[in-house]
Amino acid sequence: MSTERPTNPEDIAASLHSAAIHLLRQLRQADAGSGLNSPRLSALSVIVFAGPITLGHLADAERVRPPTMTRIVNALEAKGLVKKCASAIDRRTIHLSATMKGKRVLLEARRRRIQSLASQIAILPPQDKKTLHATIAILNGLVRVL
Repeated sequence: MSTERPTNPEDIAASLHSAAIHLLRQLRQADAGSGLNSPRLSALSVIVFAGPITLGHLADAERVRPPTMTRIVNALEAKGLVKKCASAIDRRTIHLSATMKGKRVLLEARRRRIQSLASQIAILPPQDKKTLHATIAILNGLVRVL
């Protein structure tokens, strides 16, 4: 049996895709404590780290249609996690920003996901940790060009 690793880009992409989906599913379990589903948590993350942001830009960032994003934002606003403010330049434009409660919820959810992942990384052999660290740089490079 060969121990050679595949070099075919499609095989590597398929394996990476599968691993990423499984990893995200596992980490999503840590999100249960936030009280938010994945789309709401993702939108809140964009608002926290990129806000203030318009609904249209948020919909683009999340790759959903504006009516879908409106429902997500309205739910976040109802929970006191997001506030809407009219633009001083054009009162028809609404900017979304996170409330302090929204920032706390998001940062706590992020902390739980990181803690969950860190606990699994901690048990890896040192060489695997080094390989994983090097792989992150490669993945970040791929993300920039996608």
